[in-house]
Amino acid sequence: MKKEIMERIEKVIAAGPFRDSWESLEAYKAPKWYVKGKFGIFIHWGLYSVPAFSNEWYPHNMYRKGSVEYEHHLAKWGAHDKFGYKDFIPLFKAEKFDPAAWADLFKESGARFVVPVAEHHDGFQLYKSVLSKWNAFEMGPKRNIIGELADKVRDRGLVFGASSHRAEHYWFMGFGRDIQSDVQDPAYSDFYGPAAKPIYGPSRDFENYATSSPDREYLEDWLARTCELIDLHKPQLLWFDWWIMNLSFKPYLRKLAAYYYNRAAEWGLEVAINYKFDAFPTGTAVFDIERGQQAGIRSLFWQNDTSVSKNSWGHIRNHDYKVPNDIICDLVDVVSKNGALLLNVGPRADGTIPEEEQSMLRGIGAWLKVNGEAIYDASYWKVFGEGPTKVAEGAFTDTSRGAFTSMDIRFTSKGDTLYASVLKWPEYDTVLIKSLAPSLGYHPKPIRSVELLGSKRTPDWKLEEKGLTVDLSACEPTKNAFVLRIT
Repeated sequence: MKKEIMERIEKVIAAGPFRDSWESLEAYKAPKWYVKGKFGIFIHWGLYSVPAFSNEWYPHNMYRKGSVEYEHHLAKWGAHDKFGYKDFIPLFKAEKFDPAAWADLFKESGARFVVPVAEHHDGFQLYKSVLSKWNAFEMGPKRNIIGELADKVRDRGLVFGASSHRAEHYWFMGFGRDIQSDVQDPAYSDFYGPAAKPIYGPSRDFENYATSSPDREYLEDWLARTCELIDLHKPQLLWFDWWIMNLSFKPYLRKLAAYYYNRAAEWGLEVAINYKFDAFPTGTAVFDIERGQQAGIRSLFWQNDTSVSKNSWGHIRNHDYKVPNDIICDLVDVVSKNGALLLNVGPRADGTIPEEEQSMLRGIGAWLKVNGEAIYDASYWKVFGEGPTKVAEGAFTDTSRGAFTSMDIRFTSKGDTLYASVLKWPEYDTVLIKSLAPSLGYHPKPIRSVELLGSKRTPDWKLEEKGLTVDLSACEPTKNAFVLRIT
């Protein structure tokens, strides 16, 4: 079957319009639904939701002697050769999984696209596959989870995507080589994969992108699996984690992108690939920053993926949850810099989304019902904003910034309308927007009106040399960020 898929890949690439070259792939354009939609939901759910300990890297670290996961596994589940990661499969029942309820919640959150993890680093697929029996349709829940969710998400008018972390599976179970474990049992080699041994210390072997390369068989399997996922579920967003940066993947990334973009052209769909760091050349796919943002406007559309939790993507029992308004402020900041926010939730093993996470999504949705016109379909402005709070640039900085203040303001626009999102209600009910000082020339047309979205009362305002001063004393204060519509 893999041979047939590989042959089909070559035929689709040969048929165009995209070829297997970076020059050809530079013709790619980000989808309109993506650039306009701005906000999506990411979902980390799988076997790692059963132990619900530490984070979604439990399968990697449970075999790592001396780690907290290793000790926890011994105490809770027993010896690694008697109860290995594969033994969580029967316990992953998803008995309360209701894709319609999930889709309703995501719609209520104000999200415009939904991206579940189809296969995480652990190698267990959440969809029916002809390339591996280790999937949720044949084992565990015995349901085609990705297919069921795709149908319900699309029924609600949302765009469906999927993520593949298959690349990292090459080394993910490697610590099982160091101890007496089921990873070394040939009976499960098709599940645990190569389990190339990662090295920890001054360097980590799997993070050396020029060496530690998978062989051709593994790379072809990665390509075949990814193209199978594309053909089965037609995701309009395809998200990859970082290890496709390994230089051995480069020829296969070209093939994958050409295949995906050509299939999308056949189907009449706009699609996008997410990549991190420099896995893809600029302009051939959509750049993604994990748990991090941009310090300023990026001319090419980009994405920030982050989680409702500070310490895990998948479900665990001791989450350190973020505050909903912090997520709202990050969404506003990202959009003001020409980006989109992909926000992750982690369902329990039974298929229920934790109540805290449901509440956070509904809170974001309620805010977007009032203020969404400053987010959806909006463009970045001449400057992204103003204020004293610095946003650190780069990956894994999502918890490093200080709290936003009432002087932190972010801008978006539509035609002659400017939206000024103020990230905290001012203590004395007055906002000064310095970027609108006439001498700066950012807003040369006369201001006709200033309105507070969601308020029946109109604030007083005046434009002076120091900027636009808005008096909100007649308006009801808000708990979260608020938006001024300036026409």
